[in-house]
Amino acid sequence: MRRTLFSVAFGVIGLAGALAQQVAAPQTGRQALLEMFFSKEPGTFAKHLPVTTRTALQQSGAMANLQSYSLLMSQMQTRKQNFQTFETGSVLLSGEDPKTGQKVEITVEKDAVRGDRDDIALGFLIYKDGQPQRTPYLPEITFSMKQEAQIWKLNEISLTIHLPLADPDLLKAFTEGMKKQAAASAAAAQRTETSPNAGSDQVIQAAMRTILTAETTYAATFPAVGYTCTLSDLDGFGGGERNEHQAMLINSGLASGKRYGYVFTLSGCGASPATSFHLTVVPNANTFGRKAFCADQSGVIRSANDGNPAMCQPTGMAMK
Repeated sequence: MRRTLFSVAFGVIGLAGALAQQVAAPQTGRQALLEMFFSKEPGTFAKHLPVTTRTALQQSGAMANLQSYSLLMSQMQTRKQNFQTFETGSVLLSGEDPKTGQKVEITVEKDAVRGDRDDIALGFLIYKDGQPQRTPYLPEITFSMKQEAQIWKLNEISLTIHLPLADPDLLKAFTEGMKKQAAASAAAAQRTETSPNAGSDQVIQAAMRTILTAETTYAATFPAVGYTCTLSDLDGFGGGERNEHQAMLINSGLASGKRYGYVFTLSGCGASPATSFHLTVVPNANTFGRKAFCADQSGVIRSANDGNPAMCQPTGMAMK
């Protein structure tokens, strides 16, 4: 009798275990996300889209693209690409390229389930030959899953970029980038200065006409000041509203007063409002044997073959 009772009890326990195995646990938002992007079963991507989204895609004919995506993921897994997915733990996906030795991990930074919503925040780690590679910025993608008819649907995707401004690697990347940009700008300026056309009469005259036109506009814009004898007042660099010290009329390179192997200088403005000015353009200290140029509020440009700016205005030859 006792043996019979034990047999019945063990049978009931075995039956309960079998039934428990048959009743599958409900799918989590994370499992649904993995199924959506990495399942070999066709149609799983569309399955986890909201009904309204799927309907709109079907009506527009774009659903075929999603089917192509599912086929591509199936082919990748069939070819045994070196990546793994994980339904639990701190890593969602891990992939490695044996040719380059580079490994990428997609990490789960947050998995917050609130009722019928699951916000899954993912980060990225990159390894090279087993060593983590730090990046100057830290991207984070959040997939917001929401249940519809007891199926998790991808309801929203958001991207956040974190810039740790005190991070040494970020500062190093920024400063190195700025140095490279400055070096490239300096090299370009040097090429301009030494090019066959740099410092030619036509180039100098064009630059002078730019300044003369800017002076006329400046005097009309700021009548209480009149003409300016400060090139930087004509500068076009800066933010906010234009004013008498930042008129935004010429580029910063020309406003620096040194271009094309010449030095540009404004003088002779007098008291405000200034009704006259002198513009002189002379070869710099490293440039010899070139002309000097000059002009005033009349707009006539003159040149002195001997390079002497003092005699340019009274005796210089007018340029056409």
